[in-house]
Amino acid sequence: MANTLVIVESPTKARTIRGFLPKGYRVEASMGHVRDLPNNASEIPAAQKGQKWANLGVNTEANFEPLYVVPKDKKKIVRELKDALKGVDELLLATDEDREGESISWHLLQLLSPKVPVKRMVFHEITKEAISRALDDTRELDMELVHAQETRRILDRLVGYTLSPLLWKKVAWGLSAGRVQSVAVRLLVQRERARRAFRSGSYWDLKAALEQQSIRFDAKLTHLGGTKVATGNDFDESTGSLKQGSKVRLLSEDDARSLSIALQSSDWSVSSVEEKPTVRRPVPPFTTSTLQQESNRKLRLSARETMRCAQGLYERGYITYMRTDSVHLSDQAITAARSCVESRYGKEYLSNGPRQFSTKSRNAQEAHEAIRPSGESFRAPSETGLEGRDLSLYELIWKRTVASQMAEARLTMLSVDLTVGEALFRSSGKRIDFPGFFRAYVEGSDDPDAALEGQEVLLPALNVGDSPKVHDVEALGHQTQPPARFSEASLVKMLEKEGIGRPSTYASIIGTIVDRGYSSLNNNSLTPSFTAFAVTALLEEHFPDLVDTGFTARMETTLDEISTGKVQWLPYLDGFFKGDEGLESLVHKREGDIDPGASRTIDLEGLPCVVRIGRFGAYLESKRVGDDGEEELIKATLPKEITPGELDQEQAELILKHKADGPEALGEDPETGDLVYLLFGQYGPYVQKGQVSDENPKPKRASLPKGVKPEELKLDDALGLLRLPRLLGEHPESGKVQAGLGRFGPYVVWDKGKGEKDYRSLKGEDDVLAIGLSRALELLAMPKRGRGGRTALKDLGKPEGSEETVQVFDGPYGLYVKQGKVNASLPEGKVADDITLKEAIELLDAKAATKKTARRKTSTTKSASKAKSTKSSAAKGATAKPAARKAPATTKTGRLRASAVRVIRPGDA
Repeated sequence: MANTLVIVESPTKARTIRGFLPKGYRVEASMGHVRDLPNNASEIPAAQKGQKWANLGVNTEANFEPLYVVPKDKKKIVRELKDALKGVDELLLATDEDREGESISWHLLQLLSPKVPVKRMVFHEITKEAISRALDDTRELDMELVHAQETRRILDRLVGYTLSPLLWKKVAWGLSAGRVQSVAVRLLVQRERARRAFRSGSYWDLKAALEQQSIRFDAKLTHLGGTKVATGNDFDESTGSLKQGSKVRLLSEDDARSLSIALQSSDWSVSSVEEKPTVRRPVPPFTTSTLQQESNRKLRLSARETMRCAQGLYERGYITYMRTDSVHLSDQAITAARSCVESRYGKEYLSNGPRQFSTKSRNAQEAHEAIRPSGESFRAPSETGLEGRDLSLYELIWKRTVASQMAEARLTMLSVDLTVGEALFRSSGKRIDFPGFFRAYVEGSDDPDAALEGQEVLLPALNVGDSPKVHDVEALGHQTQPPARFSEASLVKMLEKEGIGRPSTYASIIGTIVDRGYSSLNNNSLTPSFTAFAVTALLEEHFPDLVDTGFTARMETTLDEISTGKVQWLPYLDGFFKGDEGLESLVHKREGDIDPGASRTIDLEGLPCVVRIGRFGAYLESKRVGDDGEEELIKATLPKEITPGELDQEQAELILKHKADGPEALGEDPETGDLVYLLFGQYGPYVQKGQVSDENPKPKRASLPKGVKPEELKLDDALGLLRLPRLLGEHPESGKVQAGLGRFGPYVVWDKGKGEKDYRSLKGEDDVLAIGLSRALELLAMPKRGRGGRTALKDLGKPEGSEETVQVFDGPYGLYVKQGKVNASLPEGKVADDITLKEAIELLDAKAATKKTARRKTSTTKSASKAKSTKSSAAKGATAKPAARKAPATTKTGRLRASAVRVIRPGDA
């Protein structure tokens, strides 16, 4: 029997596939990429160290030859894969079917240098049928896909490693620039600039509460004296006034209130009734981009969380491959979806025939089918055994796929005009005549106030000439609102619409933007930082093409044309990076022209000062005349919670005043007589009792909880914060319960004694100064989340003699048990329901023993090394030369050539 080695990317995927393969197949995981460009100087082989291009990782003078190295944490994996290859008759490379997966397979082939036949095995779902088909339909490596991935990798490295050092010098250390990242940051900054420039306008209108045939309905004022009444769309965002040339009537508050009183006693009459039938068709099944958008809207998952969760569902065989631009469904999927519709909703809810969708993405590629439940029949969400966000995401995918094969929803849009004196009111409604796909799925919206398509707004039966009863006519005031900040969903939508980057990379791009401090995520909105403003301004002035959406989209199109062979990769890279107009030359020319002081300065309209970027973050800088008549410079740190969009003149003046004049006391602590001050620091506003002095070098301080405005803080609240933690009472079992404020926000804690404590964060509606014992006990009774916010799948209980519970979790690498700080993976084939407390204790004990052995070995090695070093130094004396160090083995660059790859097929010599 043939002995075959199959290599995939992850242990979870390996575990799932292993169950579908015949005997004689061994599955191992590469844990992602095994080789990449050097991440830092320590990874550069000795043979290349000292070369000008080595840190870049690409030899720009030798046809952009990449330098590939095996990262330190992957060397053990490569050794294990080489050992696994010994004695096998065949190697199957079964990594994902997109560019990234093809690249991983190519790198594995280069590193392992197998002497046995090699085949490429691809599939877009992990089911028994799909794996069986893939075994019968292997192929060679697709070198065009590999080449396309490598060109992107090189281009991204050239942009990032050329521009980032410039930002370190001119703005702040540790910043990064990227081909797609910098464009995404600019989109956030442009939106924030528009919000700052926005001027709000106010207008009034009327809403009437009416009744006909005992059915109440509302109507809104639309016209007065034949002239349209102004709405928010009629205002100029830059002035807050009506747009020039607008032929509308702007109601003042007095006008609206007077009119509302007059109309309540007037006669109302229906002047027109219109019914307009319409049809709503289901949206296509999910692509990577639309899944990220809808998951963010409906489940409030970040793009990164969505992709991590989807990856787990794919690798465990629940859904098809999650990186795809295609909305196409296979015949098998359409049959499965239609079967679900018929069995669950009935034949009348089926579409007239199988429905296919065409892909409209500008540069569509990646996998060849939409994201859908896997298999020849779809498992209902309730039958999967999934929980938490895994279940929620699977249900979202299941519903959208099934809805795509359902009948259209038939609706009637209703519109009724009512006349009263010179005023015209309109009432709009919607009647669902046949719900169709609404029964399964309604697409979400970025606007939380927007009604979903599935909600009916019914009106009574009205005819022209009817006189409905008037209950109330209410005058309503409105303020126009600035453009909304980008959510992750709307940013992903914008990037895809503009053709910037690939949907499969959006999660990592948004993650990088947040991780690097270019943006913060607050209430599902991406808010750019002062650093983002400074970097964007520098790039716009000196490298406008690199942050231009059109230029970046054209670059993306060219990269896709490289993958199909329409464009040659080397001339393109050469033109982009070299020559007088190339990036390398441009950065060199511009570097001398960029003033670091100006680059670190952000001049925001309406402020009495400027904002600068310093070593420890953003700060305000202003000049004022001192008591001695001399001009002095004032610098005040900006709290991290203040963003460019929120900083106004009042805030800036308050912060500068505190810095210049010293803090103003809120009042006196009646117990000690100490003054209580409100101060501003790098991490936000805080209160302090007393002044810093020799007798009191560390006065008591407390941060203001999130949402508390400094200008509204009262002395009693400040004293309450300074007295935290506060005792709430005794716990029914034993110990005491307290409420406090820590680095992660307000919390309650059950102090069990002997150093054992159980914490829970307060919910948004809880007040740390007001929470009582009963609410604290309620929070403490809730299950504690594991690492990464995971909820335990199963609680196995406490072992005898231990106070810590043993729980089962599902992590990125499979199921594991956890007790305290010790985690241990479950053996292959074990599921959460099977594991017992006894088995879990054995696994945890074995893991703990391994850790202790490793620590002892490390300690012994360090001690021996130190002793040897001391002895050697004493013997050789201070003038002894250090021993020559053997150069580490160099890694071949592995430059990509189609001729360098030889896939050996059965029958080859």
